[in-house]
Amino acid sequence: MDLGTIIGIGMSLVIVVVVMILDGGSPLELLSHPSAILLTLGGSMVATIATMPFEAAIKIPKYVQKAFFAKKVDLPILINTLATMADKARREGLLALEEESKKIPDPFLRQGIMLVVDGTDPAQVRSILELEIKNMEERHEMGINFFNTAGGFSPTFGIIGTVMGLIGVLKELDDPGKLAKSIAAAFLATLWGLLSANLVWIPIGGKLSMRSREEVAYRKMLMEGVLSLQAGENPRIIKEKLSAFLPPAERRRTEGGGAQAGAKQGAKGQA
Repeated sequence: MDLGTIIGIGMSLVIVVVVMILDGGSPLELLSHPSAILLTLGGSMVATIATMPFEAAIKIPKYVQKAFFAKKVDLPILINTLATMADKARREGLLALEEESKKIPDPFLRQGIMLVVDGTDPAQVRSILELEIKNMEERHEMGINFFNTAGGFSPTFGIIGTVMGLIGVLKELDDPGKLAKSIAAAFLATLWGLLSANLVWIPIGGKLSMRSREEVAYRKMLMEGVLSLQAGENPRIIKEKLSAFLPPAERRRTEGGGAQAGAKQGAKGQA
């Protein structure tokens, strides 16, 4: 579970509620006009579906899950695993990795090792793996654009709701007693449009973008490890090279062993 996303969105809602109370209002006022909610949330979602491929709309639950729940991979252990495989390849040859590669749960790493075992040219291995990374980025981009687009539509639908509400206000000019409530209700749509855009849609889009960058870096690290293994580089050199992808605080952990880590690595989450 990603506490940053939950705490960020949760605390933003708390701040909005606290400010409303300090200003003499009530949080229940946000729910007093369901039509404003329906127009801003429903309208922005439908407009986004009309703009984006329908495939993106079907994957909304998966995108939200990815934003709130991240699968973590222990990179130092994985680096040690690659170094162990490199040592085995240097001693017994690349073919010795065939059986071991079948036990790797990560499909990207398994594909890279199998290409090496099959004797594929290093340039072709790099080209194939880079193409995999590029296609993954394009798939991720669809989800990122979906939520960013919804964040752009939401304030616009809020303004539409306010204009529609003000039209109703103009019809009640002969009843001053209703004007204040009618005007407040009209501007509630704008408030919902801004809140949903800046507290839900855009933050989720930003989180998905960060997840995508993390996975690209992860896969590039694996690609460099596979190519180094194929080149027969010293396991110590491979550790040093791949440790460049880690924060300084985690690099010390690559000094330990990792022969048994391969079977423990979960597949990196991907759309």
